[in-house]
Amino acid sequence: MNALSDFTTLVRRNFRHAMRTPLALFNALVVPVFLIFMMVYVFGGAFSVGGAYIDYVTPGLIITAIGYGISATAIAVNADMTTGFIDRLRVMAVSRAAVLGAHVVLTTLRSLAAITLIVAIALAIGFRPSATFAQWLGVIGLVVLTVVALSWLAVAFGLAAGTPESAGMAAVPLMLLPFLSSAFVPAGTMGPGVRQFAEYQPFTPIIETLRGLLTGRPSAGTAVTAVAWCLGLTLVGYLLARANFTKRG
Repeated sequence: MNALSDFTTLVRRNFRHAMRTPLALFNALVVPVFLIFMMVYVFGGAFSVGGAYIDYVTPGLIITAIGYGISATAIAVNADMTTGFIDRLRVMAVSRAAVLGAHVVLTTLRSLAAITLIVAIALAIGFRPSATFAQWLGVIGLVVLTVVALSWLAVAFGLAAGTPESAGMAAVPLMLLPFLSSAFVPAGTMGPGVRQFAEYQPFTPIIETLRGLLTGRPSAGTAVTAVAWCLGLTLVGYLLARANFTKRG
């Protein structure tokens, strides 16, 4: 019960801090909304994807939204470490798992809020998913797995960095990788080298699995690969975060 109480208290504390950081909220909520209008209304007419572009691009925008919320997590974790907040918790009877896990939970909630907003806007401008109830559950499950995986990586980056600024920069690749995947155009249309990179990086199978579920045509092959990537990244992020937390203790 003490661990649960610590966890709840730290989630509330992190939420209050996040609400006082306009830039974090802007990156997490406003930038993904800007991207959906830009990709659909500015660039959408230039791409041929064999159907409505809004149906193709929405799964990629969901993953992009997660990436844009990750840097705030790395910065917040680093700030807790460099300002001595975590050091003060070390000498108290506070669950160490709650200290880092609270950041993961807040990132998940913030990302789900951004994704809900994106899906609502996409539906308003023409997105028409064909997913069944079970397939929607699969979408939600994969989204949560992806957020948790990237959150633990962000926590690890935040603990390893020397300053909040460098922590934010360390998370930038997680923001950019979706642009080098099949999020906005099919990987097969890309040039040599870039195409192979897009096909074998983690975000492409995740996006393709979401796309298949939302269109009612799921693929077991991409789903297994996507879940494997999520679980592997979660394990790597958690182990790195734990090692960095212990190292800086």
